[in-house]
Amino acid sequence: MSEATVIAGRAGSVSLRRALPRLVRDPLGALVHFGNQSGGGIVRLNLGTFRPYLVTHPEHLQQILRDRTNFIRDGESMLWRSVRRAVGDAILVTEGELWESSRDTLQPLFTAKRAELLVDRMAVAIAEAVEALDEPARTGQAVDAVTLMSQIVCRATTRVLFGKKIPVPDALQIFAHLGTITRTMVSRLLAPGVPYWIPLPGDRAFRKAVEGIDALVLPIIRKERANPGDGDDIIATLCRPRADGSQASEEQIRSDVVAMFSTANETTIGVLSWLWPVLEAHPEVADRLYAEIDEVVGRGPVQRAHIAEMRYSRMVLDEMLRLWPAGWTIPRTAVGEQVLGGVRIEAGATILVSPYATQRMEAFWDRPGVFDPERFSPDRPKRQYRYSYFPFGGGPHQCIGQHLFLLEAPIIVATLLSRYRFRLGQPADLTPRLGASLRPRPNTLTLLPRESSSVS
Repeated sequence: MSEATVIAGRAGSVSLRRALPRLVRDPLGALVHFGNQSGGGIVRLNLGTFRPYLVTHPEHLQQILRDRTNFIRDGESMLWRSVRRAVGDAILVTEGELWESSRDTLQPLFTAKRAELLVDRMAVAIAEAVEALDEPARTGQAVDAVTLMSQIVCRATTRVLFGKKIPVPDALQIFAHLGTITRTMVSRLLAPGVPYWIPLPGDRAFRKAVEGIDALVLPIIRKERANPGDGDDIIATLCRPRADGSQASEEQIRSDVVAMFSTANETTIGVLSWLWPVLEAHPEVADRLYAEIDEVVGRGPVQRAHIAEMRYSRMVLDEMLRLWPAGWTIPRTAVGEQVLGGVRIEAGATILVSPYATQRMEAFWDRPGVFDPERFSPDRPKRQYRYSYFPFGGGPHQCIGQHLFLLEAPIIVATLLSRYRFRLGQPADLTPRLGASLRPRPNTLTLLPRESSSVS
Protein backbone atom coordinates (compact mmCIF):
# COMPACT_ATOMS: atom_id res chain seq x y z
CA MET A 1 0.00 0.00 0.00
CA SER A 2 1.25 3.51 -0.79
CA GLU A 3 2.36 5.71 2.09
CA ALA A 4 -0.19 8.26 0.90
CA THR A 5 -3.72 7.02 1.65
CA VAL A 6 -6.14 8.94 -0.57
CA ILE A 7 -9.57 9.87 0.80
CA ALA A 8 -12.20 11.38 -1.52
CA GLY A 9 -12.38 15.12 -1.11
CA ARG A 10 -9.34 15.20 1.16
CA ALA A 11 -5.64 15.22 0.58
CA GLY A 12 -3.63 12.04 0.75
CA SER A 13 -1.93 11.70 4.11
CA VAL A 14 1.44 10.54 5.35
CA SER A 15 1.50 9.45 8.96
CA LEU A 16 3.78 10.94 11.58
CA ARG A 17 5.80 7.75 11.97
CA ARG A 18 6.50 7.70 8.23
CA ALA A 19 6.84 11.40 7.50
CA LEU A 20 9.02 12.60 10.36
CA PRO A 21 11.90 10.06 10.15
CA ARG A 22 12.25 10.60 6.39
CA LEU A 23 12.22 14.38 6.69
CA VAL A 24 14.75 14.38 9.51
CA ARG A 25 17.07 11.97 7.70
CA ASP A 26 16.84 13.51 4.22
CA PRO A 27 14.45 16.47 3.86
CA LEU A 28 15.03 16.97 0.14
CA GLY A 29 14.81 13.29 -0.72
CA ALA A 30 11.67 13.00 1.42
CA LEU A 31 9.85 15.68 -0.58
CA VAL A 32 10.70 13.93 -3.85
CA HIS A 33 9.68 10.57 -2.37
CA PHE A 34 6.30 11.81 -1.16
CA GLY A 35 5.69 13.54 -4.48
CA ASN A 36 6.49 10.37 -6.42
CA GLN A 37 4.37 8.28 -4.06
CA SER A 38 1.37 10.53 -4.66
CA GLY A 39 1.93 10.74 -8.42
CA GLY A 40 1.45 14.49 -8.15
CA GLY A 41 -1.58 14.29 -5.88
CA ILE A 42 -1.88 16.67 -2.94
CA VAL A 43 -0.42 15.12 0.21
CA ARG A 44 -0.71 16.21 3.83
CA LEU A 45 2.36 15.54 5.94
CA ASN A 46 1.67 14.78 9.59
CA LEU A 47 4.49 16.37 11.57
CA GLY A 48 2.66 16.57 14.87
CA THR A 49 1.30 20.05 15.48
CA PHE A 50 2.49 21.14 12.03
CA ARG A 51 0.66 19.53 9.10
CA PRO A 52 1.50 21.20 5.81
CA TYR A 53 0.17 20.21 2.39
CA LEU A 54 2.77 19.16 -0.18
CA VAL A 55 1.68 20.30 -3.65
CA THR A 56 3.76 19.05 -6.58
CA HIS A 57 1.53 18.84 -9.66
CA PRO A 58 2.29 21.61 -12.19
CA GLU A 59 -1.40 22.39 -12.75
CA HIS A 60 -1.92 22.94 -9.02
CA LEU A 61 1.31 24.94 -8.78
CA GLN A 62 0.19 27.25 -11.56
CA GLN A 63 -3.01 27.97 -9.66
CA ILE A 64 -1.12 28.68 -6.42
CA LEU A 65 1.74 30.76 -7.76
CA ARG A 66 -0.40 32.99 -9.96
CA ASP A 67 -2.88 33.74 -7.20
CA ARG A 68 -1.88 36.53 -4.79
CA THR A 69 -5.32 36.64 -3.21
CA ASN A 70 -6.01 33.10 -2.01
CA PHE A 71 -2.46 31.73 -1.64
CA ILE A 72 -0.09 34.22 -0.09
CA ARG A 73 3.37 34.59 1.36
CA ASP A 74 2.72 34.99 5.04
CA GLY A 75 5.60 36.60 6.93
CA GLU A 76 4.09 35.36 10.19
CA SER A 77 3.91 31.73 9.11
CA MET A 78 6.39 29.33 10.66
CA LEU A 79 8.30 28.68 7.42
CA TRP A 80 8.66 32.38 6.46
CA ARG A 81 9.55 33.61 9.93
CA SER A 82 13.29 32.93 9.65
CA VAL A 83 13.47 34.68 6.29
CA ARG A 84 11.66 37.67 7.76
CA ARG A 85 14.08 37.80 10.70
CA ALA A 86 16.95 38.03 8.21
CA VAL A 87 15.62 40.45 5.59
CA GLY A 88 12.74 42.16 7.40
CA ASP A 89 9.52 43.17 5.63
CA ALA A 90 11.17 43.07 2.25
CA ILE A 91 10.02 42.42 -1.27
CA LEU A 92 10.90 38.74 -0.70
CA VAL A 93 8.47 38.30 2.18
CA THR A 94 5.65 40.81 2.15
CA GLU A 95 2.34 41.08 0.33
CA GLY A 96 -0.07 43.95 -0.25
CA GLU A 97 0.82 47.62 -0.58
CA LEU A 98 4.31 47.26 0.90
CA TRP A 99 5.24 44.60 -1.65
CA GLU A 100 3.67 46.55 -4.51
CA SER A 101 5.60 49.69 -3.57
CA SER A 102 8.95 47.87 -3.47
CA ARG A 103 8.17 45.89 -6.61
CA ASP A 104 7.14 48.99 -8.59
CA THR A 105 10.31 50.79 -7.48
CA LEU A 106 12.72 47.96 -8.26
CA GLN A 107 11.11 46.25 -11.26
CA PRO A 108 12.46 48.74 -13.85
CA LEU A 109 16.01 47.84 -12.78
CA PHE A 110 15.48 44.16 -13.61
CA THR A 111 13.60 44.08 -16.90
CA ALA A 112 14.99 42.05 -19.80
CA LYS A 113 15.76 45.25 -21.71
CA ARG A 114 17.58 46.77 -18.75
CA ALA A 115 19.55 43.55 -18.18
CA GLU A 116 20.64 43.62 -21.82
CA LEU A 117 22.00 47.14 -21.34
CA LEU A 118 24.05 45.93 -18.36
CA VAL A 119 25.74 43.08 -20.23
CA ASP A 120 28.82 45.00 -21.33
CA ARG A 121 29.40 46.43 -17.85
CA MET A 122 28.95 42.99 -16.33
CA ALA A 123 31.37 41.43 -18.79
CA VAL A 124 34.09 43.95 -17.89
CA ALA A 125 33.60 43.43 -14.15
CA ILE A 126 33.60 39.65 -14.55
CA ALA A 127 36.74 39.73 -16.72
CA GLU A 128 38.55 41.82 -14.10
CA ALA A 129 37.54 39.40 -11.35
CA VAL A 130 38.66 36.39 -13.38
CA GLU A 131 41.99 38.03 -14.23
CA ALA A 132 42.72 38.15 -10.50
CA LEU A 133 42.78 34.33 -10.61
CA ASP A 134 45.81 34.23 -12.90
CA GLU A 135 48.25 34.26 -10.00
CA PRO A 136 46.75 31.33 -8.04
CA ALA A 137 46.40 29.48 -11.35
CA ARG A 138 50.05 30.12 -12.22
CA THR A 139 51.29 28.92 -8.83
CA GLY A 140 48.88 25.96 -8.60
CA GLN A 141 47.23 27.34 -5.47
CA ALA A 142 44.00 25.58 -4.51
CA VAL A 143 41.03 27.85 -3.76
CA ASP A 144 37.64 27.19 -2.23
CA ALA A 145 35.20 26.66 -5.09
CA VAL A 146 32.32 28.64 -3.58
CA THR A 147 34.62 31.48 -2.50
CA LEU A 148 35.92 31.74 -6.06
CA MET A 149 32.40 32.14 -7.46
CA SER A 150 31.50 34.56 -4.67
CA GLN A 151 34.38 36.87 -5.56
CA ILE A 152 33.45 36.94 -9.22
CA VAL A 153 29.72 37.43 -8.74
CA CYS A 154 30.01 39.96 -5.92
CA ARG A 155 32.41 42.09 -7.93
CA ALA A 156 30.05 42.09 -10.91
CA THR A 157 26.82 42.75 -9.01
CA THR A 158 28.20 45.46 -6.71
CA ARG A 159 29.48 47.39 -9.71
CA VAL A 160 26.42 46.95 -11.91
CA LEU A 161 23.55 46.94 -9.41
CA PHE A 162 24.85 48.90 -6.43
CA GLY A 163 26.90 51.56 -8.20
CA LYS A 164 30.07 50.73 -6.28
CA LYS A 165 28.38 52.05 -3.12
CA ILE A 166 29.14 48.71 -1.46
CA PRO A 167 32.91 48.07 -1.69
CA VAL A 168 33.81 44.58 -2.90
CA PRO A 169 35.40 43.54 0.45
CA ASP A 170 32.20 44.61 2.22
CA ALA A 171 30.10 42.77 -0.36
CA LEU A 172 32.06 39.59 0.33
CA GLN A 173 31.49 40.06 4.05
CA ILE A 174 27.75 40.52 3.49
CA PHE A 175 27.67 37.41 1.36
CA ALA A 176 29.52 35.47 4.06
CA HIS A 177 26.94 36.64 6.61
CA LEU A 178 24.14 35.57 4.27
CA GLY A 179 25.82 32.17 3.96
CA THR A 180 25.77 31.85 7.74
CA ILE A 181 22.09 32.78 7.74
CA THR A 182 21.16 30.21 5.10
CA ARG A 183 22.98 27.46 7.01
CA THR A 184 21.69 28.34 10.45
CA MET A 185 18.09 28.69 9.25
CA VAL A 186 17.93 24.94 8.68
CA SER A 187 17.21 24.12 12.33
CA ARG A 188 14.19 26.42 12.27
CA LEU A 189 13.00 25.17 8.89
CA LEU A 190 13.11 21.56 10.10
CA ALA A 191 11.42 22.43 13.40
CA PRO A 192 8.85 25.05 12.37
CA GLY A 193 6.63 24.42 15.39
CA VAL A 194 9.32 25.29 17.95
CA PRO A 195 8.75 28.79 19.40
CA TYR A 196 11.62 31.27 19.14
CA TRP A 197 12.03 31.57 22.88
CA ILE A 198 13.37 28.00 22.82
CA PRO A 199 16.97 28.21 21.53
CA LEU A 200 18.02 25.94 18.69
CA PRO A 201 21.49 25.26 17.23
CA GLY A 202 22.55 28.14 15.03
CA ASP A 203 20.34 30.83 16.59
CA ARG A 204 23.26 32.81 18.02
CA ALA A 205 25.24 32.68 14.77
CA PHE A 206 22.10 33.74 12.90
CA ARG A 207 21.68 36.83 15.07
CA LYS A 208 25.34 37.80 14.77
CA ALA A 209 25.17 37.48 10.99
CA VAL A 210 22.13 39.80 10.84
CA GLU A 211 23.95 42.30 13.06
CA GLY A 212 27.02 42.07 10.82
CA ILE A 213 24.95 42.86 7.73
CA ASP A 214 23.33 45.85 9.44
CA ALA A 215 26.73 47.22 10.48
CA LEU A 216 27.82 47.25 6.82
CA VAL A 217 24.60 48.30 5.10
CA LEU A 218 22.95 50.87 7.37
CA PRO A 219 25.72 53.53 7.19
CA ILE A 220 25.54 53.42 3.38
CA ILE A 221 21.76 53.82 3.41
CA ARG A 222 21.88 56.68 5.91
CA LYS A 223 24.41 58.55 3.82
CA GLU A 224 22.35 58.08 0.65
CA ARG A 225 19.07 59.07 2.32
CA ALA A 226 20.67 62.26 3.62
CA ASN A 227 21.71 63.22 0.10
CA PRO A 228 19.71 61.22 -2.49
CA GLY A 229 21.35 61.08 -5.89
CA ASP A 230 19.97 60.43 -9.35
CA GLY A 231 21.93 57.22 -9.93
CA ASP A 232 20.35 54.15 -11.47
CA ASP A 233 21.65 51.72 -8.84
CA ILE A 234 19.46 49.90 -6.31
CA ILE A 235 20.43 51.97 -3.27
CA ALA A 236 19.90 55.32 -5.00
CA THR A 237 16.59 54.12 -6.42
CA LEU A 238 15.27 52.99 -3.05
CA CYS A 239 16.43 56.11 -1.20
CA ARG A 240 14.86 58.64 -3.55
CA PRO A 241 11.41 60.02 -2.76
CA ARG A 242 8.60 58.21 -4.56
CA ALA A 243 6.45 59.84 -7.24
CA ASP A 244 3.90 60.83 -4.59
CA GLY A 245 6.59 62.59 -2.53
CA SER A 246 6.78 59.91 0.16
CA GLN A 247 10.02 58.22 1.14
CA ALA A 248 10.51 54.68 2.33
CA SER A 249 11.68 54.23 5.91
CA GLU A 250 15.26 53.31 6.72
CA GLU A 251 14.04 49.90 7.86
CA GLN A 252 12.20 49.25 4.60
CA ILE A 253 15.15 50.36 2.48
CA ARG A 254 17.48 48.16 4.52
CA SER A 255 15.14 45.19 4.03
CA ASP A 256 14.92 45.67 0.27
CA VAL A 257 18.67 46.30 -0.14
CA VAL A 258 19.52 43.08 1.71
CA ALA A 259 16.84 41.17 -0.16
CA MET A 260 18.11 42.39 -3.53
CA PHE A 261 21.74 41.75 -2.59
CA SER A 262 20.77 38.21 -1.65
CA THR A 263 18.70 37.71 -4.82
CA ALA A 264 21.36 39.12 -7.12
CA ASN A 265 24.17 37.07 -5.61
CA GLU A 266 22.77 33.96 -3.98
CA THR A 267 21.07 32.43 -7.02
CA THR A 268 24.03 32.97 -9.34
CA ILE A 269 26.66 31.82 -6.85
CA GLY A 270 24.53 28.93 -5.65
CA VAL A 271 23.81 27.57 -9.13
CA LEU A 272 27.28 28.18 -10.59
CA SER A 273 28.90 26.44 -7.62
CA TRP A 274 27.56 23.22 -9.14
CA LEU A 275 29.50 23.82 -12.36
CA TRP A 276 32.72 22.27 -11.11
CA PRO A 277 31.38 19.01 -9.63
CA VAL A 278 29.07 18.60 -12.63
CA LEU A 279 31.89 18.95 -15.15
CA GLU A 280 34.09 16.64 -13.09
CA ALA A 281 31.36 13.99 -12.84
CA HIS A 282 30.32 14.33 -16.51
CA PRO A 283 33.43 14.73 -18.67
CA GLU A 284 31.34 14.39 -21.84
CA VAL A 285 29.41 17.51 -20.80
CA ALA A 286 32.69 19.29 -20.02
CA ASP A 287 34.16 18.42 -23.42
CA ARG A 288 31.13 19.72 -25.28
CA LEU A 289 30.97 22.87 -23.17
CA TYR A 290 34.66 23.64 -23.72
CA ALA A 291 34.24 23.01 -27.45
CA GLU A 292 31.33 25.44 -27.70
CA ILE A 293 33.15 28.16 -25.79
CA ASP A 294 36.29 27.68 -27.89
CA GLU A 295 34.23 28.01 -31.07
CA VAL A 296 32.07 30.94 -29.98
CA VAL A 297 34.34 32.94 -27.67
CA GLY A 298 37.85 31.67 -28.29
CA ARG A 299 40.12 33.14 -25.63
CA GLY A 300 37.80 36.08 -25.01
CA PRO A 301 36.77 38.60 -24.09
CA VAL A 302 33.15 37.52 -23.88
CA GLN A 303 30.83 39.91 -25.67
CA ARG A 304 27.09 40.44 -25.76
CA ALA A 305 26.71 38.75 -29.17
CA HIS A 306 28.25 35.54 -27.83
CA ILE A 307 25.46 34.80 -25.36
CA ALA A 308 22.83 33.82 -27.92
CA GLU A 309 25.34 31.53 -29.64
CA MET A 310 26.20 29.62 -26.47
CA ARG A 311 23.21 27.29 -26.76
CA TYR A 312 24.74 24.29 -25.04
CA SER A 313 25.94 26.50 -22.18
CA ARG A 314 22.33 27.59 -21.64
CA MET A 315 21.21 23.93 -21.69
CA VAL A 316 23.78 23.10 -18.99
CA LEU A 317 22.63 26.03 -16.86
CA ASP A 318 18.97 25.04 -17.28
CA GLU A 319 19.74 21.51 -16.15
CA MET A 320 21.65 22.76 -13.11
CA LEU A 321 18.66 24.96 -12.26
CA ARG A 322 16.39 21.93 -12.59
CA LEU A 323 18.36 19.68 -10.27
CA TRP A 324 19.55 22.30 -7.77
CA PRO A 325 17.20 25.30 -7.78
CA ALA A 326 18.44 27.98 -5.40
CA GLY A 327 14.97 28.35 -3.87
CA TRP A 328 14.11 24.73 -3.12
CA THR A 329 10.89 25.50 -1.25
CA ILE A 330 8.33 28.27 -1.67
CA PRO A 331 5.76 28.09 1.15
CA ARG A 332 2.33 29.62 0.80
CA THR A 333 -0.59 30.12 3.17
CA ALA A 334 -4.24 29.55 2.24
CA VAL A 335 -6.44 32.60 2.81
CA GLY A 336 -9.86 31.25 3.67
CA GLU A 337 -10.97 27.75 2.76
CA GLN A 338 -9.79 26.76 -0.71
CA VAL A 339 -10.35 23.92 -3.15
CA LEU A 340 -7.26 22.80 -5.01
CA GLY A 341 -7.30 19.85 -7.37
CA GLY A 342 -10.58 18.68 -5.87
CA VAL A 343 -9.07 18.75 -2.37
CA ARG A 344 -10.34 20.96 0.43
CA ILE A 345 -7.65 23.14 2.00
CA GLU A 346 -8.65 24.76 5.27
CA ALA A 347 -8.05 28.44 5.99
CA GLY A 348 -4.58 29.22 7.31
CA ALA A 349 -3.05 25.95 6.12
CA THR A 350 0.61 25.94 5.05
CA ILE A 351 1.28 24.73 1.53
CA LEU A 352 4.72 23.47 0.56
CA VAL A 353 5.66 24.25 -3.03
CA SER A 354 9.04 22.79 -3.94
CA PRO A 355 10.76 23.31 -7.30
CA TYR A 356 13.31 20.73 -6.12
CA ALA A 357 10.61 18.07 -5.70
CA THR A 358 8.54 18.75 -8.82
CA GLN A 359 11.61 19.09 -11.04
CA ARG A 360 12.81 15.64 -9.94
CA MET A 361 9.51 13.76 -10.15
CA GLU A 362 9.06 10.69 -12.35
CA ALA A 363 5.58 11.82 -13.40
CA PHE A 364 6.95 14.89 -15.19
CA TRP A 365 10.53 14.04 -16.17
CA ASP A 366 12.24 11.15 -17.90
CA ARG A 367 15.14 9.80 -15.79
CA PRO A 368 14.74 12.77 -13.41
CA GLY A 369 17.84 12.04 -11.32
CA VAL A 370 20.18 12.01 -14.34
CA PHE A 371 22.08 15.15 -15.34
CA ASP A 372 21.15 15.54 -19.00
CA PRO A 373 21.34 18.98 -20.64
CA GLU A 374 19.81 17.51 -23.81
CA ARG A 375 16.39 17.59 -22.17
CA PHE A 376 16.57 21.38 -22.70
CA SER A 377 17.59 21.18 -26.36
CA PRO A 378 15.54 23.52 -28.56
CA ASP A 379 14.92 20.49 -30.79
CA ARG A 380 13.09 18.59 -28.03
CA PRO A 381 9.28 18.67 -27.89
CA LYS A 382 7.82 21.34 -25.64
CA ARG A 383 7.21 20.25 -22.05
CA GLN A 384 3.64 19.20 -21.28
CA TYR A 385 3.37 21.40 -18.19
CA ARG A 386 4.58 24.98 -17.84
CA TYR A 387 5.16 24.56 -14.10
CA SER A 388 7.06 21.29 -14.24
CA TYR A 389 10.09 23.60 -14.40
CA PHE A 390 10.00 26.78 -12.32
CA PRO A 391 13.42 27.43 -10.73
CA PHE A 392 12.63 31.14 -10.43
CA GLY A 393 9.17 30.63 -9.00
CA GLY A 394 6.20 31.94 -10.95
CA GLY A 395 3.36 34.39 -11.13
CA PRO A 396 3.61 37.89 -9.62
CA HIS A 397 6.36 36.78 -7.23
CA GLN A 398 8.61 35.32 -9.89
CA CYS A 399 12.22 36.24 -9.13
CA ILE A 400 12.86 39.64 -10.64
CA GLY A 401 16.55 38.80 -11.04
CA GLN A 402 16.06 35.94 -13.50
CA HIS A 403 16.88 38.00 -16.60
CA LEU A 404 20.09 39.17 -14.98
CA PHE A 405 21.04 35.60 -14.06
CA LEU A 406 20.43 34.29 -17.59
CA LEU A 407 22.86 36.89 -18.95
CA GLU A 408 25.40 36.99 -16.13
CA ALA A 409 25.81 33.23 -15.67
CA PRO A 410 26.83 32.43 -19.29
CA ILE A 411 29.35 35.29 -19.21
CA ILE A 412 30.95 33.91 -16.04
CA VAL A 413 31.05 30.34 -17.38
CA ALA A 414 32.52 31.41 -20.72
CA THR A 415 35.06 33.78 -19.17
CA LEU A 416 36.31 31.11 -16.78
CA LEU A 417 36.37 28.17 -19.20
CA SER A 418 37.94 30.16 -22.01
CA ARG A 419 40.96 30.68 -19.74
CA TYR A 420 41.17 27.66 -17.44
CA ARG A 421 40.75 23.97 -16.98
CA PHE A 422 40.45 22.81 -13.39
CA ARG A 423 41.10 20.05 -10.89
CA LEU A 424 38.97 19.38 -7.80
CA GLY A 425 40.63 18.66 -4.48
CA GLN A 426 38.06 15.95 -3.64
CA PRO A 427 35.99 13.64 -5.86
CA ALA A 428 32.88 15.33 -7.21
CA ASP A 429 29.90 15.07 -4.86
CA LEU A 430 26.52 15.99 -6.31
CA THR A 431 24.66 15.65 -3.02
CA PRO A 432 23.26 19.05 -2.05
CA ARG A 433 24.00 20.63 1.30
CA LEU A 434 20.75 21.86 2.77
CA GLY A 435 20.27 25.50 3.67
CA ALA A 436 17.91 28.27 2.69
CA SER A 437 19.44 27.60 -0.73
CA LEU A 438 21.22 24.52 -2.05
CA ARG A 439 24.99 24.29 -2.30
CA PRO A 440 27.40 21.48 -3.19
CA ARG A 441 29.59 19.98 -0.51
CA PRO A 442 32.71 22.07 0.24
CA ASN A 443 35.57 21.44 -2.16
CA THR A 444 38.76 23.08 -3.32
CA LEU A 445 39.62 23.92 -6.88
CA THR A 446 42.93 24.28 -8.67
CA LEU A 447 42.71 26.28 -11.88
CA LEU A 448 44.95 25.25 -14.76
CA PRO A 449 45.73 27.86 -17.44
CA ARG A 450 44.50 26.55 -20.78
CA GLU A 451 47.86 26.90 -22.53
CA SER A 452 49.64 24.83 -19.88
CA SER A 453 46.89 22.23 -19.40
CA SER A 454 47.67 18.75 -20.56
CA VAL A 455 44.10 18.44 -21.85
CA SER A 456 43.83 19.60 -25.42
